[in-house]
Amino acid sequence: MTQAVARINNFGGLTYVAPAGSLADEAGESALAEAIDTCVRSNRIGVVLDLERVALLGGRALEIILEANTKLRALGGSLEYAHASALVRDVLVANGIAAIGVASDSGPQPVHSPVHRGAEGPQSTARRRLGDILLEMGVVSKDQLSAAIAAQVAGGKHLGRILIQREQLSEADLLLGLSRQTGFPYLELRPGLYDPQAISLIPEQTARRLKVLPMFKVHNRLTLATANPMAIPDLDEIESVAGCTLRLVLSRENDIEQAFVNAYGEDKFSVELGENLPTDITLIEQAAADVDAIDALASGSPIISLVNGLIQRAVRDGASDIHFECFRDRAGVRFRIDGILYEVMTLRTNIHTAIVSRLKVMAKLDIAERRLPQDGRIQIKTQGRGVDLRFSSLLGVGGEKVVLRVLDNNQSILDVEKLGMLPHNLQLFKKLLGRSYGLVLATGPTGSGKTTTLYAAVNFLKGVEKNIVTIEDPVEYQMDIINQNQVNDAIGLSFARMLRHVLRQDPDIIMVGEIRDQETARIAVQSALTGHLVLSTLHTNDAVGALVRIMDMGVEPYLLSSALLGVVAQRLLRQVCPSCKTTSLPPPELAAQYGWPEGARLTRGRGCKACYDSGYRGRMAIHEIIETTEDLQRLMIKRPTKDDLQAFVRQSHMASMFDDGMQRVLEGRTSLEEVSRVIHAV
Repeated sequence: MTQAVARINNFGGLTYVAPAGSLADEAGESALAEAIDTCVRSNRIGVVLDLERVALLGGRALEIILEANTKLRALGGSLEYAHASALVRDVLVANGIAAIGVASDSGPQPVHSPVHRGAEGPQSTARRRLGDILLEMGVVSKDQLSAAIAAQVAGGKHLGRILIQREQLSEADLLLGLSRQTGFPYLELRPGLYDPQAISLIPEQTARRLKVLPMFKVHNRLTLATANPMAIPDLDEIESVAGCTLRLVLSRENDIEQAFVNAYGEDKFSVELGENLPTDITLIEQAAADVDAIDALASGSPIISLVNGLIQRAVRDGASDIHFECFRDRAGVRFRIDGILYEVMTLRTNIHTAIVSRLKVMAKLDIAERRLPQDGRIQIKTQGRGVDLRFSSLLGVGGEKVVLRVLDNNQSILDVEKLGMLPHNLQLFKKLLGRSYGLVLATGPTGSGKTTTLYAAVNFLKGVEKNIVTIEDPVEYQMDIINQNQVNDAIGLSFARMLRHVLRQDPDIIMVGEIRDQETARIAVQSALTGHLVLSTLHTNDAVGALVRIMDMGVEPYLLSSALLGVVAQRLLRQVCPSCKTTSLPPPELAAQYGWPEGARLTRGRGCKACYDSGYRGRMAIHEIIETTEDLQRLMIKRPTKDDLQAFVRQSHMASMFDDGMQRVLEGRTSLEEVSRVIHAV
C-alpha cells in the first residue's frame, strides 16, 4: 500500500472512495473499511469505489466490499466500482463481484453478489448444449461437431476433450464455451489473481493431483480455478478439505500448473517444479569451443530446471535484468521490464542459496566464496538465439543478492534508423557522425540507452576502409570489422591507459565506453583535435550538463570548444501496451497549456496480462541534440555556467527532450504521465 488511506470526495450526488496501493494488507484493508464506514455514518449511501490507484486486492478487502454492498442496499443506497485495472477487474470477476465482460475503463458498475458452483450462471434458466455454443462461436464446423458427438456416444468421453485431441478446438475456446454454458468466468491466471491466505487452505500435493488452484477465500466461499468444472467428485473433495463452498473460475490446465510455482513458492520446493518448466537452454563454455547441453541434467536437478525456466521467461518477456534476492524470512525473483521491476516468484531462503550456487557454476565462479562480490559472464543459447548474461553478486544482510544483466543479441538495435529519433534529430545525428574528426558525446543516466546509441553509430560508420577501435567495460555486443577491447582495472588497464595505446593503433574512429575521469577526458579531447572521430558517453541529466561536466573535469574550454561536435542526450519512455490501449480527449485546460491542436487525443493502457498489468509494453527513446555552432563555441570559451548554457539553448530554439516526449504523446505512443515520470518536467 503506497499510503494507508482512502480519499473520500463528493461529486454529482455520489461519494467517491479512492483507496491507493495494495488492498491485500492489513493497513490498506483497514483504511478501506474506515472510509466506507464513514460514508454510512454520514448517510452518504450512493458510493462509488474508485479503484484506479489500487494495485492488488486480497480476500479480506473483497469481504469488506461485499459487506459494504449489503449495508448500503439495506439503507436504500448502492455500491459501485469504477476505473479498475485489468488485474483488479479480473479479481472482481473471479469472485462474482463484477459482471463478466465489463470493461475496466467504463463508468461506475454495480457490485454483484457471488454465485457459487451450484448455480448455472446468473443469466441461465436452462443450460444450453455445449456443441450449439461452439457452433455459435464459430470455432468448430458442423461436420467436426457431428463426428465428435458420434465418438462421444461410442466412447463416453467429454465432447470438448474429443475435439481438443483431434486438434479441432483449442483449450481456450473450449473454456470460453463452457463459460457461456455454465456462467463461470474464464480467466488467464497470473500473479495477483490468487491470495496466499487462500492458497494455504489446500495442500500443494492435493492441488497438483486435482489440477486446481485456490484463488480467494471470501467469507465461507473459496474461489477455485479449474479446467474441468464437471469433475464433481474432485470438487466435492476440495470442499471437504477446505471446509468451504466453492465458486469456480475456468482456467487453462497449463496456466494452473505454471501458477503452482508462484503460488506455493514460499511454502515448498518440489522436484515437480523442474518437470513443469521449459529447459531449452544450451550453456556455451567460455574457455573452449565445445557445447555443454544442460538439458540432459534437468531431469536430475530441479534447481537447474528452475534456473533455466526463469532465464527463458526473462528472455521471452524482454527483461533487461533478473534479480535474485534474499531477505530474512523469504527469497524472491524480480524481472526489470521496460525499466520497472516486477516480482515473478517467491521462494524459501534455502532454495535461494541453491540457485546462487547454480548461477556461480554457470559463470565459472567460486561457489565457496560468499563474502566478497563476484562478477562473471554466462553465455547461453535459448529459443534459437544467443544471449549473454552478466553475473554480479553482492553479500547483503539477508544473504547474497545476484543480478543477471540480460544482453539479448537479437534484441539489440544496431541501426541508427531504428533508434526512434524524430526526422530532424536523425538528420542532425548523421551529420555529426559524417564529420572526419571531433568528439560526439551521448549522455543520460544509467539505463537510458547511451551504449545502444553508440553501437548503432559505430555500425553506421563501419567499413573495410576504416579502422574502428572500441574501449569498453564490458564489451556488450561483438561486432564484425571492429577492434573491440575490454578494460581490466584489476591489472591496471584503465580507460585512459588503453586510450593512449589505442592511439598507436592507427585508428580512424575511437569509441570510448565512458569518460569517467579527468585523464580520459583530456586524452579523448586531444584525440578529437588530432584527426580522430571520438564517440563516448557521460552520465549527466541533459545535453547542457555534459558541457559543464567536461569542463569541470579540467578540460580547458578553448580545447573543448574546438573538439566538440555535439551532444546527444536521451531517455527511454515506456510505450502504451497495444493489447489494452485506450484513448480519450484531454481536458481543455491541459490542451491549452501545451498548445495541442483541436481533436488531439491522449492514450493510456488499462493493464493486461501481456504488459504485467502496467499498461505499458516496450520502450522507445526520446532525444535532444546540441550541435556545436560558432555562437556556442564563443560562449564556451568564456567558461559559462549551466544557467548561461540553458539560456543560450532556449534562445536558439533547440528542441528539448520534453518537446520530443510530448510529440510522442500526440502520436499516441506513450502517455503524459510517462513523460512526466521520466523527465520530471510537467
